[in-house]
Amino acid sequence: MSDAMPEPVVGPVTEPAEEGFGTAAGEASDEPAAAAPLGVVREPTGHPAVDARLARLAGVDALPADGHLEVYEDVHRGLRDELTSLDAHPAPRPYDNRS
Repeated sequence: MSDAMPEPVVGPVTEPAEEGFGTAAGEASDEPAAAAPLGVVREPTGHPAVDARLARLAGVDALPADGHLEVYEDVHRGLRDELTSLDAHPAPRPYDNRS
């Protein structure tokens, strides 16, 4: 077994396109790239309230970028509320406080 570190892989250095990132040579584009879904698979958690919150994230792909923040904040708030509710103690029933 050798303690020597592997040699770094060095490839050719390429320069980004000057006119527009990701455009063909000579083409300039001021248009933003089209939205593309991330393809993240959401699996059910078994908690209907949590699943409902996470399902809201599926609609974000169809929104413009400036609409994402509102959805993310709402989902975060809802998930935080669900977690907080797990820590809350249920109210005592009338006959639970017997001495």
